[in-house]
Amino acid sequence: MAKGRILIADPIHEDAIGKLKAAGLDVVVRADISPVDLLKAVGDIDALVVRGRTKVTREVITAGRRLRVIARSGVGLDNVDLGAAQERSIQVINSPEGPSVSVAELVFGLALSILRKIAFGDEGMRQGKWLKKESMGAELRGRTLGIVGFGLIGEEVAKRAAAFSMKILGFDVLPDRVKVMKSLGVEYRPLPDVIATADILTVHVPLNPKTKGLIGATEITKMRQGALVINTARGGIVDEKALYDGLTSGRLGGAGLDVFTDEPPHTNPLLSKLVGLPNVVSTPHIGAQTEEAERQNSAIIADKLLKLFR
Repeated sequence: MAKGRILIADPIHEDAIGKLKAAGLDVVVRADISPVDLLKAVGDIDALVVRGRTKVTREVITAGRRLRVIARSGVGLDNVDLGAAQERSIQVINSPEGPSVSVAELVFGLALSILRKIAFGDEGMRQGKWLKKESMGAELRGRTLGIVGFGLIGEEVAKRAAAFSMKILGFDVLPDRVKVMKSLGVEYRPLPDVIATADILTVHVPLNPKTKGLIGATEITKMRQGALVINTARGGIVDEKALYDGLTSGRLGGAGLDVFTDEPPHTNPLLSKLVGLPNVVSTPHIGAQTEEAERQNSAIIADKLLKLFR
């Protein structure tokens, strides 16, 4: 591919921007570009770099007369119309290697916050309350962790779960990932078995028509009494109405949520009630929101773009 023009529509690390410019590429940085302005700008670029904020719709892709590459800094591609990109023979690249550790660490931050009532205790302290008796918790040690989706993030989750002396079950549809699972001492089980056996269930699959509602009302009714659900993947993989019902009925012991079908969730009545539950710990989609992940994501995307533009 010849030298070209790159539009960076969401923030990436300045080191990666410098690397692209040093290679002689024409780099335009508009990290807060609006959807209207993006439609105007996309016609004159060869590559578009986004994170999760910018939606690369069919309309955007159609307007990109010269567009040859869509680069998503991060894991998920649900904000890119992959069908429209394929029709135009536009390459779509991302950096699934980048945020794996950051997301895996957040899984345990959420799980520990629920089990040890860290957020609950912190809120009480801020209100001048000493909630020691009310903060009886539980350990991760000896509990069964179910990992649904054993990609790079699921793999990092498993490594950390082993350090907590947890029993680890896993499910993935790809035979190669099942081999990795077994090499780490993770027991492969069919999805229904993982759901039914786990004390803590964490999902790490992409959002697509097959995974939307993957953990729904039927699955939640089959989970262990008092089990926890952790979702740092994408909103909608866990059915939020079913999750709310499971939490309020006492079927589930708690949930740790970093992602939602509507973000921010507070204008959605159901999600507003969900994040307000006392047995829910929620964060504003910060799985990859670390300095290390941003730097690594950006570097990976820059390197992949440079290979394509050589």
